[in-house]
Amino acid sequence: MIRLYTPRLALAVGLGLFLTGCTTLAPTPATQAAQQKPVQHCLSDCQSRLAIMAAFGQEADLLLAQTTNKKTLTINGKTFTTGTLKGAPIVLVLSGIGMTNAVMTTQMLFDHFNVSGLIFSGIAGGMKPSLNVGDVVVARHWAAPNEIYHANDNTLPAPCGVAGDLACLGLKLMPNLPPYGDGMFLRETNVINANNAQNIALMDRVSGHAIAYGEMRADFPVDPNMLNTAASLKSSIEAELEPICSAPERCYQPQIIMGNRGIASGSFLANAQYRDYLAKHLDADAVDMETSGVAHVAYANQIPFIAFRSLSDLAGADHDPNVGAFFASGVAQRNAAKLTMAFIEQWIKTP
Repeated sequence: MIRLYTPRLALAVGLGLFLTGCTTLAPTPATQAAQQKPVQHCLSDCQSRLAIMAAFGQEADLLLAQTTNKKTLTINGKTFTTGTLKGAPIVLVLSGIGMTNAVMTTQMLFDHFNVSGLIFSGIAGGMKPSLNVGDVVVARHWAAPNEIYHANDNTLPAPCGVAGDLACLGLKLMPNLPPYGDGMFLRETNVINANNAQNIALMDRVSGHAIAYGEMRADFPVDPNMLNTAASLKSSIEAELEPICSAPERCYQPQIIMGNRGIASGSFLANAQYRDYLAKHLDADAVDMETSGVAHVAYANQIPFIAFRSLSDLAGADHDPNVGAFFASGVAQRNAAKLTMAFIEQWIKTP
């Protein structure tokens, strides 16, 4: 029987603290004039399309089955499928498993196609015991806390002379976060796009020289218009999600969770203590190995982005022998796909 929580060894993530004294400077009128819109390459296909990404073939197959007029294009060994899904021109691709594969595939997608928006559809591990297998998390932000400062102890590091100041190293700690374990401090990520390229992100307080441009971010927001569209579908689509049954007479009707934050890194999260740390200090709802990297690339390219992640287990829970059977059942994948298709159908109607 499938239990309510089947522990999938979900993903791990590294995190950080904020640096005091190094703030991103507001752009001057001169730098604002120099800011540019992102360049659209469309090296292979210039028709405007919604892009859909999934990590596993099973996640993508559910969407491909509903896609008409399919054509495939192979670039560097990666297969991209174009067609029409729920009335929208789309391009669908597998990200590959892990952050590096996801980042590489996302930039390839933006370079070769005219992408009007990007949706990630798939499964994830749950970060809070209050959430259930089969729930679909729609997070407002995605953090990639895999950038870490490993110190000898829990004393706030001071490599640049002042506690918490890492600017001389080109680094910045996440704000107001205690270290995890013995000396693991979590850091922000540098990102540059057409809007912020002229801004100073980090300044060395001693020399007065700029160390990094763009901005330092703890996480990446999803597109607010996409988020509003997903929220408008919550009540209607919840009734259509596939129930999770631990016995014929005991079933749970999954919900769409309009969550705060999702997290992702290349590590696999199978530790309850670390899961609880992330859930408490980052208010994390879901964890996987791709989405934050995809969100970073979308932010850098200024492409609207959102992710729908259906929970397959409670990350870091004790091993359950039924986990393989639950994965094979495809319930979580089908629930994510249902929201994805409903979203596309509604999104193309949005002015």
